[in-house]
Amino acid sequence: MSPRPADRARGKRAAERPPSRLTRVRPAAPRRSPRPTEAAPAAATETAPGVTQPAEAYTPPAWLLTAWWVVIGAGTVALLLSAFDVGPAWMSSAASVGVVTAFSWLLATRAAGRAFVSALVALGLATTAVVVGGEVLLSGASLMTCVVGGVYAVMATVPAVTFGRAVRETLIASGISVITALAAVGFEPSVSVERYDIASVLLALVLAVAIVFRLGAGLHGLGRRGLIAVAFALGVMVATVAYAELLQRYGSQDMITTVLDFVDATRDRIIAFPRPLVVLLGIPALVWGTHLRARRRQGWWVCTFGVAATVPMAAGLVAADSSYLEAALRAAYSLLLGLGLGYLVIRADLALTGSRGAGARRAEEAEALRPEPSRFAEL
Repeated sequence: MSPRPADRARGKRAAERPPSRLTRVRPAAPRRSPRPTEAAPAAATETAPGVTQPAEAYTPPAWLLTAWWVVIGAGTVALLLSAFDVGPAWMSSAASVGVVTAFSWLLATRAAGRAFVSALVALGLATTAVVVGGEVLLSGASLMTCVVGGVYAVMATVPAVTFGRAVRETLIASGISVITALAAVGFEPSVSVERYDIASVLLALVLAVAIVFRLGAGLHGLGRRGLIAVAFALGVMVATVAYAELLQRYGSQDMITTVLDFVDATRDRIIAFPRPLVVLLGIPALVWGTHLRARRRQGWWVCTFGVAATVPMAAGLVAADSSYLEAALRAAYSLLLGLGLGYLVIRADLALTGSRGAGARRAEEAEALRPEPSRFAEL
């Protein structure tokens, strides 16, 4: 006997009807957290259309800078008093030690080096030379002062948009060189002037190139114009330095007599004779280099040869037969002639690479916005 349909329905498990497509609900997808917006890099901030400012460079605290410049100022006053035989005998050497230590700290800070280590090394070497004594140590301390002060005078400059500002930077570098000259002669060195000049310029050039190699993005940052400028500057330096030596050794007696008579006649009329290396290379390199740095990084390579002005100025008092008046006038004459030559170089550069006319020059100066850290900040 077969079961009834009702019994069959109760004995089976009723299947559930699946939901229709209209009522079917898709599982909710996991929510993704919103992607954090990337912060703008701190290395570059837009301050004007098309102008990118670098990250703010490290600047030493104001009290520390003030302390070092107080040391330099006090040392300069002491050296000036010693020049007129005022004060104890040890005052000039102690002041020179303080000045070279301060300049070493400032140069290392500017070049992003170990400032306090450099200052301690300079302090130790200078103090040892003064305490132990001897011609070699004192002459070495004087040479170190010339090199450090001369290189810092170049590194303390900032970009100059106009020729007037380039003159200002050149005067600042010259002022630092004058202080360095007082500190260098404060050690009372006994040297051969020709060898001292050559050694100080070459050592300062090597140190400046080592620093500028990083600031100028290496040799590949020179470009064609920078390479031509550096090659020309090297040629002028070699020719100027070697000319006197070659003339003295291989020149005829009549030629040597003619040159010396001309120098003596000039000294009789205006007391001093300008230095050819400073006039032909050093001052024009400072003027054009600071002017070019406001536009291109290649200007640092041109400024490197500014040591051909700052170092000879710093060594101007080392010669035993050189008076303070003659050294000051020699630096002033060299500065004036070099500024005139630097002006011509800037005008030639703008004429060859820029637009002509006063309006075009003003527009070019307004666009010269290449940023650099401040004067006492780390480069």
